[in-house]
Amino acid sequence: MPKSSTGAIGRVGTFMEMIKFEHTIFALPFAYIGAFLAQVRIPDWGPLFWITMAMVGARTAAMTLNRLIDRHIDRKNPRTANRAMAKGIIRPSEASVYIAISFGLLLLSAAMLSKLALYLSPLAVFLLTLYSYTKRFTWACHIVLGMSLAAAPIGAWIGINGTVDWPVIVLGLAVLTWSAGFDIIYACQDVDFDRSQGLNSIPARFGITQSLNISKLLHVLAAVFLVLTGYLLGMGLWYYIGVIVSAGLLIYEHSLVSPTDLSKLDAAFFAMNGYISVVMFVFTLLDIIL
Repeated sequence: MPKSSTGAIGRVGTFMEMIKFEHTIFALPFAYIGAFLAQVRIPDWGPLFWITMAMVGARTAAMTLNRLIDRHIDRKNPRTANRAMAKGIIRPSEASVYIAISFGLLLLSAAMLSKLALYLSPLAVFLLTLYSYTKRFTWACHIVLGMSLAAAPIGAWIGINGTVDWPVIVLGLAVLTWSAGFDIIYACQDVDFDRSQGLNSIPARFGITQSLNISKLLHVLAAVFLVLTGYLLGMGLWYYIGVIVSAGLLIYEHSLVSPTDLSKLDAAFFAMNGYISVVMFVFTLLDIIL
């Protein structure tokens, strides 16, 4: 293979690793859930394609923005010092091009879905940009992340129906509390670094023990909101089985970490939350088709 081709492929691989593209699994299934529940049926392939493209654009822009904005902080943190932006492997100008293309894909996809989706897409851009700055001035940064991920099912619903309705607001709250809860767990590993750098997070503000309790409360609320979503839409047994399984996974997630032992944090964050989003999607789909 020619050297230039190998280099290009290598840079693509570096970029994909930088943005953790595989973590799209956290939000994409909930975007599909929002699309499926909009009319409690499987939508046409066209809207599903543009919802997928919108998610790819939003996710890529958000992660690239985060790495670009935080590159100076990441260089100081031993956990993140090897990230591509922190090491200068990907230049800020290069990252800016990726961000522009990704936001362009998001806006194009929104325009292809509905007028309301297009009109509200700047709000999604604002939230995705705001999140990367929030830990500089508020410990509620986890809530802003939750709002960004909650935009996935809400945006998909709007893309299908062209309206904002109470059931999807409640579903959005489920995603908000679920994702804010797991982000608090993830932030526990950086509590000492955040305090030393004057950065804000719930663990840095309240300590690890209290933060894990706050995370548990948020995850209880997430389960309640999922149940309420099913009630508002008249969902059946399969959907509620999905909620029960997801609640069980949340309980197991919390059993993996404690104030004195965060060694299994990666398993709690990556594996369990990926499983939860997929479980909810699969059981929601079963409820619709069976």
